[in-house]
Amino acid sequence: MNFSKITNLTLASALVFVAGPAGADNHEEWALDAAHADVAFSVTHLAISEVTGKFKAVSGSMHFDEANIAESSVEVTVDLSSVDTGQAKRDGHLQSADFFNVEKNPSMTFKSTKVKRAGKGKLKVTGDLTLHGVTKSVVLDVVGPSQATKNPFSGNTHRAFTATGTIDRRDFGLTWNKALESGGVVVGHEVRIRISAEFVKPTGEA
Repeated sequence: MNFSKITNLTLASALVFVAGPAGADNHEEWALDAAHADVAFSVTHLAISEVTGKFKAVSGSMHFDEANIAESSVEVTVDLSSVDTGQAKRDGHLQSADFFNVEKNPSMTFKSTKVKRAGKGKLKVTGDLTLHGVTKSVVLDVVGPSQATKNPFSGNTHRAFTATGTIDRRDFGLTWNKALESGGVVVGHEVRIRISAEFVKPTGEA
């Protein structure tokens, strides 16, 4: 009747670092554009198919140092009560003590600890993911940044990224499951994460 998380990071996952427009200062502060962020996850169900979901409420910020990428950092927070799998009953189960236990742990956070380039247009972002009261180090593969684009309505500058990764939900104390007569379990252990997000810098800060 469900499955597991993230992230989402928030990862969030999400989650990343970006070079600014031409002529910009090397030290840049960017905000996650929640209206253009998709924090999605998938997990195996009944050992035969994939079930997907997303988190609809996410916030975050990013510091980017173009001259020294290792000095870049990102923080993302996901509201676990915003989980949406398309099934209200399943969402309620995920929010319960069997999984997220949102009454005690209402949010999931990702705080980067290391950023490095991984080829042209790619990054490896390592960070501390805190979920269900447990903090573990995870690595996200990031594609981006996109070309800097000015929003014709707000005048703000946007960049986009896509981050992917996999976690084992048991590492975060999310162990609820049921055995199947045919073998295997109802909910898979591995949770696959895909984060597509824009970061924005207000006009006048470029």
